[in-house]
Amino acid sequence: MIILKVIGLIGGMSWESSLEYYRIINETVKERLGGLHSAKCILYSLDFEIIEKLQHKGAWKDLTKILIDAAKKLESIGADMIIICTNTMHKTATEIQNNIRIPLIHIVDATAEKILANKIDRVALLGTKFTMEEPFYKDRLKHHGIDVLIPNEKERSIIHKIIYNELCLGIIKLSSKQKVKEIINRLIANGAQGIILGCTELPLLIKQEDIPVPIFDTTTIHAKAAVEYALK
Repeated sequence: MIILKVIGLIGGMSWESSLEYYRIINETVKERLGGLHSAKCILYSLDFEIIEKLQHKGAWKDLTKILIDAAKKLESIGADMIIICTNTMHKTATEIQNNIRIPLIHIVDATAEKILANKIDRVALLGTKFTMEEPFYKDRLKHHGIDVLIPNEKERSIIHKIIYNELCLGIIKLSSKQKVKEIINRLIANGAQGIILGCTELPLLIKQEDIPVPIFDTTTIHAKAAVEYALK
């Protein structure tokens, strides 16, 4: 009999991307095991209105407390691992791991593994301004030996607004897709060998067929990494 570990998901940031996590995790379990198999998982979904306001106030201590509380609750009801269903909130990942006994599957580590498997060592990182500008994400990639390019200041603002004002609300605009593609093409011209979609909403807008170099869809990569751990 196959015994799956229980995946604890901290989601709701936004729920649109959490929905993708749930779908990908269950589809991957079905692909791997066949039959009527599905994932054993527990979702703790946060109110993104509260999270977003705290993010833009810079209230990271408050945010860390909220996510630690969510992780502890998931652990207390049987989760065997934690995944944070968003890139930006991995800014709190180290503190969360320090406050729980079960492993936290880090989105950057899972993504770095895929990048290196493609023999790529220079990538462009797209995401929220927090993810692109602060060191928590870029430094972890650099620790894996991966060089990171980011868009310029104006382009970072464009991407940030598209994420919060459109994608997190489930709005997909062709005009926004074109803007992001133009930004990506400039980064490729500057030497990016691959593109990290470092926001779990960006894969709703940008697909591999849109881009001439490999894209690294962090939502899919992270969700599949959780399944791999659950099947160990």
